[in-house]
Amino acid sequence: MLIPLLNFSMLFISGTLFAGFYIPSLMPAKLAEQYGPKAWKLCDRLRTIGTIFMVIQLLTMILWLWFPIPQLAWPIFFNPWIGYTIALLIFFITLPIVYKGLKESGSEAKTPSTETKMFGGIYNCIRHPQTLGEMSWYFVTVFVVNSLFLLLYAFIFILIYLPIMITVEEKDLIRRFGDEYRQYQQRTGALLPKLRKRHDSNLTEAD
Repeated sequence: MLIPLLNFSMLFISGTLFAGFYIPSLMPAKLAEQYGPKAWKLCDRLRTIGTIFMVIQLLTMILWLWFPIPQLAWPIFFNPWIGYTIALLIFFITLPIVYKGLKESGSEAKTPSTETKMFGGIYNCIRHPQTLGEMSWYFVTVFVVNSLFLLLYAFIFILIYLPIMITVEEKDLIRRFGDEYRQYQQRTGALLPKLRKRHDSNLTEAD
């Protein structure tokens, strides 16, 4: 019972540390007002540490397969292959989104820089493609492990983490890009594409 308890504890600890390190890494412009140019390198380190804790968090979820808390060992499906199928669908749908997001954000994905310009490509459709993909990995893991407890955990974690993360990052992006980013927010969805108004599309065609 000791290993399941340790894994259970590490699930919550790693999730808290992931958010605690990663969220501050998304505000280099704000930190630069206090610490100067070194804030950009600091955010790089914070982002790396945060990513490590996210990986640990996902690993503890995988270890739930072998070390669940017996009182919380509730399956989602009686046939685990249903979960495997859903997990594969989510993975293959979101993999190209993450790939394009990483490719089109370049080094900014890990290392924020004052020289970075606003992105194009998939970022013209949604503002946070990498986040959409990364958060989907939680549900891929949940359905592979087939754990109702982990499904509830992932849902609550994302429900709390995601709005905070997006708000913090976008406030900093407004500091960096000003009105250009505000206009971008208005025309582009955060995680899902916005439906363009018909008259907007007609104007585009006329142009």
